[in-house]
Amino acid sequence: MALEALWQLYQTAGYEGVRAAPRADALDHFYLALLAYGEDDFVQAAASARAAARLEPSSSLFEQAAHYLERVRAQGKAAVYVDGEAFAAFIRGGGNVELYARASQALHDVYEEYESLTLLDIGVGDGLALLPALTQNITRLDLIEPSEAMLAHTTRQLDVWQVPYRAHQMTIQQFMKGDSATWDVIQATWSLQSAPPADRPGVFAWLRAHGRRALIAEFDVPEFDALYEPGRVQQFASRYHDGLAEYAGDGGLVAQGFLMPVLFGYFDRSAARTNYEGPIDAWADGLRAAGFDQIEARPIYPYWWADAYLIDAR
Repeated sequence: MALEALWQLYQTAGYEGVRAAPRADALDHFYLALLAYGEDDFVQAAASARAAARLEPSSSLFEQAAHYLERVRAQGKAAVYVDGEAFAAFIRGGGNVELYARASQALHDVYEEYESLTLLDIGVGDGLALLPALTQNITRLDLIEPSEAMLAHTTRQLDVWQVPYRAHQMTIQQFMKGDSATWDVIQATWSLQSAPPADRPGVFAWLRAHGRRALIAEFDVPEFDALYEPGRVQQFASRYHDGLAEYAGDGGLVAQGFLMPVLFGYFDRSAARTNYEGPIDAWADGLRAAGFDQIEARPIYPYWWADAYLIDAR
């Protein structure tokens, strides 16, 4: 049965209807694995992923999904966490190396346009984008990051370099309630996607009121109407095949410790969302509605998940 037919069946007969239906190929079985995961039916999810891997043994996606779901079946969802070592290997390997190099260079080029610069970085993380971009003309540097460990990593390097800064361990929503300063540039590299859509107009309005210029690095991710619609499943399957290929030589560290938990998290109906990506045009429209009238979106890098852009708004 074609994926579109399974989707139609899911809408009329629900999960049990799809579970009982014939499945023609590996992607059909993978589709049922995603549905079963969302239903917390981990026995069926693991079995369907194994069936997909048998039908298409060359697929790293189906193979890794089968391994991951077997762990979930044996241990339960609560016992499977995103591994710190795996995330470190992910963010500092594969296409992320060039992605962050390009992002840092793009930021650096903007900084050099100024004789002196005041800068706020929202969601600086461990400084992977900011630190290589720094220039000598920055006269005031503020950092926002809710993770204590990531913020400490960034500030340790700044201390070594003797770069003055103010660090704020909090979210942008918390920071907005207390700080009334202004900056020449406010930047956010893949961090504002954690702000729910309901919060975003307020965040963008705050950027307009407190920044002369906003730089936002994000991915151009298509929007879909429903969790399990065929186009969304096919998008994830295609993109994750490419992503897994970039870490094929690490023995499954990144796949099992990071990419598979993230992939199945996108199809988990019981878990609260932690990021809200979308098309670059939607980001630009939100900034325009907040009062930015000069907006340029420049491509940074053709990343495996989606093309990366730097949005420059004034």
